[in-house]
Amino acid sequence: MKDLLRQHTSLKEEIEILLNSQVKMEAEASSKYLAMASWCDRNGFKTSAAHFMRQSDEERAHMLKLFNYIMTVGGTAIAPEIGPVKQDFSSFRSVFEAALQSEISVTQSINRLVTASRSAEDYATESLMQWFVNEQVEEEDNARRALELFDVIGEEGTGLYHIDKAMAKIGPGTTAL
Repeated sequence: MKDLLRQHTSLKEEIEILLNSQVKMEAEASSKYLAMASWCDRNGFKTSAAHFMRQSDEERAHMLKLFNYIMTVGGTAIAPEIGPVKQDFSSFRSVFEAALQSEISVTQSINRLVTASRSAEDYATESLMQWFVNEQVEEEDNARRALELFDVIGEEGTGLYHIDKAMAKIGPGTTAL
């Protein structure tokens, strides 16, 4: 039956594998953001905890968008298994550094998927991935802006308090400061 289904889809196996890898990466990103939210909550940064909860929800939505696409085009979507994620961070700033690095890694992975889709002449997948390309511009901008606040506001005195409060204005559904 699997061979019969494979004949009834234009989705090439190598693209399906890459899409399922991206599904897993988005699930991992969601989980990482949950860990960041928990760390922020434990350390009194409630606004940042809420920010990272929103980020986690957004990454899960990205995962589901890809998962549904794979099924829609006749591929086999694989529910991702996620390994352990980092739960502790050395500082408030290091949480945001990890978030930016995660977004850069996701961008690089999406770019590889766009290149592979184009090379395979899979224009439907390439079209879908353009949405993710545009989304990653916003994701990286938000992550960079959040990290820039540490330099702009500073970490001395009430600086961390003000950075935490500013996180209400950065992220899904908001415009970076």
